[in-house]
Amino acid sequence: MLQALGLGAAALAVVGVALPVLPTTPFVLLSAWAFARSSPRLEAWLRDHARLGPPLKAWEQRRAIPPGAKAAAAVSLPLSGFLVHASGAGLAVTATVAVGLACVGGWILTRPS
Repeated sequence: MLQALGLGAAALAVVGVALPVLPTTPFVLLSAWAFARSSPRLEAWLRDHARLGPPLKAWEQRRAIPPGAKAAAAVSLPLSGFLVHASGAGLAVTATVAVGLACVGGWILTRPS
């Protein structure tokens, strides 16, 4: 199951390279976590991958998030909050989501690049 989770996350990470609205780094980290517990061969493949390896290594070495990922988060998090509000969610739900998104965004933006 961990290999399947890792492969699914790696597939989403690859799609995220091409689509700016889909983040790459969180899926790379999830994939690395799953592969580290299930397949040394797949973990090595991920670490050596030309596009997926560098964000993983940056996170592990410096807990850094690439500037492009930060920019995507800065756009997509408020947009997500707006979509929750526009969907007709109640005030309590909208406020809870807004606080959660603000916390996540603040955390992302304070990580090194």
